[in-house]
Amino acid sequence: MKYLISFPAPAMKVSAEELPAVSEASHHVIREAKAAGVYVFGGGLNEGVAPLMVAADGSSKGETYPQTKELSGGFCVLDLPSREVAIHWATKLAQACRCSQELREFHFDPES
Repeated sequence: MKYLISFPAPAMKVSAEELPAVSEASHHVIREAKAAGVYVFGGGLNEGVAPLMVAADGSSKGETYPQTKELSGGFCVLDLPSREVAIHWATKLAQACRCSQELREFHFDPES
């Protein structure tokens, strides 16, 4: 199963002095996930680029869904054998990032 582990930017309350250590710690966990063969994708959302709503007819507007207006922060997708293992990886990321992580399971789709 694939799991999304994420956090909103405001949850990470670290000083500018701590940021390099937090960054290195989180990158260490990602390198560990890659070495374990469970890493699918991850990154941080670029808050400097505004979201764009693209409609089914191809038109677009500089807006977003109201519930995702504050979508920010970082995330990763890991391919893991169980929820228990996903909790283990979410714990590693929470410790590295020094903030709580949200864990969600993707619906299984054999086409994706």
